[in-house]
Amino acid sequence: MKKHSKEYLETLTPYRGYELLRDGNGRFINNLKADHDHLELLNQTREGQYPFAVILSCMDSRTSVELIFDQGLGDLFSIRVAGNIVNHDILASIEYAVKYIGSKVLMVLGHTECGAIKSAKQGITDGHLTDLLIRIQPSITKAMLDDKDYMFNDKVAYANVENSLEEILRRSKIVKEMFENKQIGIVGGVYNIENGQVDFFKNLTQRTKADSRISRSADGQMSDSEAKEIVSQVYHS
Repeated sequence: MKKHSKEYLETLTPYRGYELLRDGNGRFINNLKADHDHLELLNQTREGQYPFAVILSCMDSRTSVELIFDQGLGDLFSIRVAGNIVNHDILASIEYAVKYIGSKVLMVLGHTECGAIKSAKQGITDGHLTDLLIRIQPSITKAMLDDKDYMFNDKVAYANVENSLEEILRRSKIVKEMFENKQIGIVGGVYNIENGQVDFFKNLTQRTKADSRISRSADGQMSDSEAKEIVSQVYHS
């Protein structure tokens, strides 16, 4: 089955989408990569795009999600803003990705040594930065009360990802309903800029009994009609 197609997304489950991100980061940290034929990807995506995930991440130049998750042209919607905060335009972009294109995974990705978080901790006020950094302040206080242990020693980065996910669910009826109906999965992660590893600390994608069969279909081991029948059974049972 053609990867960059509507049919591919229809047979891809949220959990399988999470696996693609997880496996891609595994390749990245081991200095491996899939064979991304850019000219072929240009041909495949010429008439439309069908990214399997939409990722809200920081604008930090060291955190390109296409590289971190070893994905190619047309695989991901990448929304980038300092501190991976949420605003009206970002919500609209996410809603477009999941409802109108069919992306199966919504991820918020923070990272260690985030400049926006450092500036918020310092209480910097300057121009438009002031309003942006104010929005990170709740994550700083939330982290002070967090007694959990994480893979990376940066509790504010984790709290900031959680706050963004909570805000998305609170403010977007579209995302909330699609998540409740298991049409999309939600993932929170923190990227370590020192070793390239992503801690998928919040994985809210549910693996179904038929997931392995659907995954085989998405990888081209099952006919389109068989795959669509399984999808119908899973999501409408």
